[in-house]
Amino acid sequence: MPMNERAFSGERASDKKAVAARIFRYYMGYKWRVLLAFLLMLGSNLFALLGPWLSGAAIDAIDLETGVDFAAVSRYCLWMAVFYVVSSAFSYLLSVIMIRLSQNIVRRMRQDLFDKILSLPVGALDRLSAGDLINRISYDIATLNASLSNDILQAATGVVTIVGALVGMVATSPALLGVFAITIPISVTITVLRGKAMRPLFRRRSAKLAELNGFSEEMLSGLPTIRAYGREKDVCEHFRARNTEAADAYYRADYVSSLIGPSVNFVTNFGTVLISTAGCFLYLAGRISVGDISAFLLYARRFSGPVNEFANVIGEIQSAMAAAERVFRLLDCPSEPADAEDAAALENVQGRVCFEHVRFGYEEGKTIIRDLSFTAEPGQTVAIVGPTGAGKTTLVNLMMRFYDPDGGRILLDGEDIRRCTRAGLRAAFTMVLQDTWIFEGTIYENIAYGKEGATREEVERAAKDAHLAELIGSLPQGYDTLLTDGGVNLSKGQRQLLTIARAMLSPAKLLILDEATSNVDTRTEILIRDAMARLMQGKTCFVIAHRLTTVRHADLILVVNGGDIVESGTHAELLARRGFYAEIYAAQFA
Repeated sequence: MPMNERAFSGERASDKKAVAARIFRYYMGYKWRVLLAFLLMLGSNLFALLGPWLSGAAIDAIDLETGVDFAAVSRYCLWMAVFYVVSSAFSYLLSVIMIRLSQNIVRRMRQDLFDKILSLPVGALDRLSAGDLINRISYDIATLNASLSNDILQAATGVVTIVGALVGMVATSPALLGVFAITIPISVTITVLRGKAMRPLFRRRSAKLAELNGFSEEMLSGLPTIRAYGREKDVCEHFRARNTEAADAYYRADYVSSLIGPSVNFVTNFGTVLISTAGCFLYLAGRISVGDISAFLLYARRFSGPVNEFANVIGEIQSAMAAAERVFRLLDCPSEPADAEDAAALENVQGRVCFEHVRFGYEEGKTIIRDLSFTAEPGQTVAIVGPTGAGKTTLVNLMMRFYDPDGGRILLDGEDIRRCTRAGLRAAFTMVLQDTWIFEGTIYENIAYGKEGATREEVERAAKDAHLAELIGSLPQGYDTLLTDGGVNLSKGQRQLLTIARAMLSPAKLLILDEATSNVDTRTEILIRDAMARLMQGKTCFVIAHRLTTVRHADLILVVNGGDIVESGTHAELLARRGFYAEIYAAQFA
């Protein structure tokens, strides 16, 4: 089972009836439109179902012995035309309403899904690929949209048509209905059995497409690395394998679905033969008129039409049910735990952070941080260094309450952060990460993102302090230069400088730099350090870095190894001790 499916192994929404009920609840959010759609559907079908009876009456108005009653034939044909026109008008209005209704439901469902993604804890997001999330919010929702606007309407209309046609057949000739009843169970059995067989196939189809999307996104984002190592052939082979799996899943689902229509059509045509044959014998026996035979055949075709449509639509409905199941699985994921009832919003944050005997592990039984204690005073620059996997980024995750410690506590200005609102706590921090995030917009908008309501003057000052002013001035549109596709028109170092300028603009009292200088050259690193010395006064700054040149001037350096702080002090103090920090330093500058 793929990782993204394991993440949802305990979720609800796997029961078909439960999925249908949840879709119905979305419909009930627009109950008046649903009621209007139901009345239009009922009216459209009832007017259409009167057509066969009028047709049969018009035929019976023709008598070979007494002649043709032209007045009666004209009257029946005129009413038949009126009813069909009214039925078509109702059907058109119904289609318009259903399209609008389905769009409203899909918009609400997509919004619910996006809101849920934003509310998920970081641990859940770590187990999901971006490709899978995008697949659920785009492909699965699009599949549901097609079904909501077409298939469900078609199925509901078919039910009304079947009931109305059955009443018409009973009223026309119960004897012929007994003949027609021979083929009904066969058609229903084929449709039901094939429907059960299709649902897991459509579920597998959606899963394989999600895997393919995730793999494609991963490979395309790493294309320069793939080319640098000459692994294009291997990547193409892996893509071909996943593409084949997805195509096979599509083929098996569509193949099983395509068998239903021809099978039901054959049974329906066989039923027409039986009705026609039995009708001839009944006519010769004087028990039925030619008009009644014609009307019954029209009603039989009306009855069989929705059955055939069910056979064709059921595959799409099963695909939509599988898509809805995946959407509801994500919606059923537990959101980030709510704040404590007595949680208070942070005010006048000073920036004193204290870890007291903190213990933590991402998985039960696998402790990463065993007993961690340290204090960062307001305005200090605290560097956290150590080998990969030592637990440096974990400290940031704990400070931001992306995770809560298993033991001990973390204090901000003397208050346990679990007694603070998450929104207030995170607003006290600003972050600059190794992986830069640039959204589509102008350079000005990207920098101003760091502070709501930032003025042009503040943005330009932040850009100048981050040593971006010269670069921005050299661009034809300056601050109005549009950045697209994650800022591909900037170098990695320039994108990093932009995110640092954004952080400088933020009024937060605590700053986290997670490998923030890993993508800049030595000259730029010196410029950033100089800017930080001027702009970070009065703020508590946490710097996570492998390159020790970035932490020489930190007020406090915490050396982390194996989840514990093994050394702490200034750069000079740690070198004088000739311990683990001195070993790392010597290895970098040997």
